[in-house]
Amino acid sequence: MGTVNIKQLAKQLGLSISTVSRALNDSYDISPETRKKVLNLAKDLNYQPNPHASSLRRHQSKTIAVVVPEIANNFFALAINGIQSVAREKGYHVLIYVTNENDKIEEESLNHLQSGRVDGLLISVSNKTIIDDKLYKIKEQGIPLVFFDRVRDDFETAKVTTDDFDSGFKATEHLIHQGCKKIAYLQISKKLSIGMNRMKGYLEALKKYSLPEDKKLIIDCVDDREKNYGKIQALLQLKSPPDGIFASVEHLAITSYMVCRDLNLNIPKDVKIISFSNLETASLLNPSLTTITQPAFEIGKQAATLLLKALTKKGFVLANTKLVLPSDLIMRDSTAKP
Repeated sequence: MGTVNIKQLAKQLGLSISTVSRALNDSYDISPETRKKVLNLAKDLNYQPNPHASSLRRHQSKTIAVVVPEIANNFFALAINGIQSVAREKGYHVLIYVTNENDKIEEESLNHLQSGRVDGLLISVSNKTIIDDKLYKIKEQGIPLVFFDRVRDDFETAKVTTDDFDSGFKATEHLIHQGCKKIAYLQISKKLSIGMNRMKGYLEALKKYSLPEDKKLIIDCVDDREKNYGKIQALLQLKSPPDGIFASVEHLAITSYMVCRDLNLNIPKDVKIISFSNLETASLLNPSLTTITQPAFEIGKQAATLLLKALTKKGFVLANTKLVLPSDLIMRDSTAKP
């Protein structure tokens, strides 16, 4: 048999072409019985949809955009994998924009997306985001938008993230339980919700265990490895240095390891280190790194699922809600007791 099209499926089933099309696209107004009947015949006859023709009829590109601040961070690589797994299943292509933590590149990317190249947008904002008008213009154009991980709490749409406050609290509490009395916090950005919430968790844990808040131990890091190296080196050369470091992102933990090596400091004897990280190599570092590990793949998958529901389900509206997924604390040698 040659290529089977929707018209032939409809004729064989005794249904209208529009009914078969809606059933194949999982429309809410098709009964489960009809949907099952259509899908079974489509499978038996090896029906293959024509995404190009379909998108032309609907004035859709069958493409979604993903805007991320970096790609070297293993979290975003895993999140993109989760996004792509859902997009492929629904017949969508994924267009990836990497902003490199640069607000101008982020703005250029969003300008590009306003041209109608994509049907929807998934975004994790840079630490310098100042693009309110661009986001609102995209929304006004009817392009659905979902935030993941790094979100804008003041922007009304769906968001998928983890409980950064709780994770920050648990990371700090873990260091305290391991004997730390002076814990430093390496912050990525005061503007990002993840940075603020992780620091709030850190401060709340200090408060709970009656440890003083010391502003000298809260280090504002930047997008420059050499500068961060200098900041962490100065921190560890204080007259009364920290005995624990909580790194809010994985590259700050790696820089901390480098500084400790160069200063001949022993991890975990002289200083214990914990970090948010999805590094597969965390267990292979010397010593192995204790991590707060986020469900990055699942975050990407859930964000894409919400976006594609908005694109394919008639009547589905992205509510201003936050889906919060749990993270895991995985203890390794970098926070071990003597």
